[in-house]
Amino acid sequence: MALKGSPMAIKDAFGLTLSGATQAGFAPYSQAVSQLQCFIGDPVGSVDRAIAENPGFVMAHVFKGYLYGLATEREAMVVARACHEAALPLAATVREQAHVSALGHLASGRWHEASSILEAVAADHPLDAVALQVGHQIDFFTGNALMLRDRIGRALPSWQSGMPGYHAILGMQAFGLEEMGEYIAAEKLGRTAVELEPRDGWAQHAVAHVMEMQSRQRDGIAWMRADPEAWTKESFLKVHNWWHLALFHYDLGETDEVLALYDGPIYGAGSTLALNMVDASAILWRLHLGGVDVGERWAALAANWAPKAGAGNYAFNDAHAMMAFVGAGLDEPARALLQAQGEAMHGSDDNAAFTRDVGNPLTLAIKAFGERNYAETIRLILPIRAIAHRFGGSHAQRDVIDLTLIEAALRAGDGALARVLAAERSAARPDSPLSALFSRRAADLSEN
Repeated sequence: MALKGSPMAIKDAFGLTLSGATQAGFAPYSQAVSQLQCFIGDPVGSVDRAIAENPGFVMAHVFKGYLYGLATEREAMVVARACHEAALPLAATVREQAHVSALGHLASGRWHEASSILEAVAADHPLDAVALQVGHQIDFFTGNALMLRDRIGRALPSWQSGMPGYHAILGMQAFGLEEMGEYIAAEKLGRTAVELEPRDGWAQHAVAHVMEMQSRQRDGIAWMRADPEAWTKESFLKVHNWWHLALFHYDLGETDEVLALYDGPIYGAGSTLALNMVDASAILWRLHLGGVDVGERWAALAANWAPKAGAGNYAFNDAHAMMAFVGAGLDEPARALLQAQGEAMHGSDDNAAFTRDVGNPLTLAIKAFGERNYAETIRLILPIRAIAHRFGGSHAQRDVIDLTLIEAALRAGDGALARVLAAERSAARPDSPLSALFSRRAADLSEN
């Protein structure tokens, strides 16, 4: 029921009213939703066409705002806020008004409030695919593993095979199950999703996560290399999925393969998007921890991070920017980043807590590691290990925190800490060659 009258309104395939839309505007909007569900094509371009056809199409403005609000870029948040302002006066149903409100919170950095609103929308409308996917992405960016699983799990009984986007619902549930350690069910759903839609990059990545967590490196390499055309063609998630392939080679100690992937599909094009630079920093830092000289790669990456050093809008990005500044030996952007974090911690948005709880101590720890102050690295990381999920990312991404801690313990000559950390990792990843290497190095320390 519309609270504000609308001269135009059609219903989608699920019976959801789309206020202000005609068929001419709905077609490109529907295409944008489908593109986001696979992480392919140009959903911004598609939704812009919808807005051009129907300027009063409220969900088109909201959807565009979501795309920018989830980019974790300071400049993108400006666009997200503009989309919210455009949507506010438009005719909307109660459901659509809730979306407008969620976008307003997201565009102001209130991730948790946006999450709660979208949770309520999906409870009332479990076939609202946009509410489910945007909520799922917010759960990822806030590190909420429980909701990554349960937001989708609650809606899943309402979905049936053959419904538009059903593959995406399965792929999201697969990722949520994986983040909650339910690996068998996660892999099954992820594989089913890819069978239904081979271009679903999120489902492809969910299965890769399972194999990463289970230390199934050879299975992971086979999975990613079986049909790369499917998950790379026109995909804006492809860099992250190539990163997953690089992780498997990294764990096996296949450094040449890792560097070839970095120089090719991961960062050969030198992207300036934060989400892609996070992956680039994360893989180079892992190599750095292993004592691998990556040459001038750090300098090129750090140059692209430098203009973002003062953004201070997403702590997860800050930590990865610091990796590049440390790797390249750049002091000025590192100082600017820490100053921006100091200001961020006094903010009123959720990033204040992301930064205060995890981001700032981790960023300082990375800087300390670069200064060979390994005792300080240990001091800063130990208290945040159990709460690291608070600043977002996945288990696979946050593993870099433990890797940094273990390497700091080894280099500090702290045999007792290195031994227990290595034992912990071996228990969690018993088939990992990297785990075995850490155990040997820790044992050597204890003997000396």
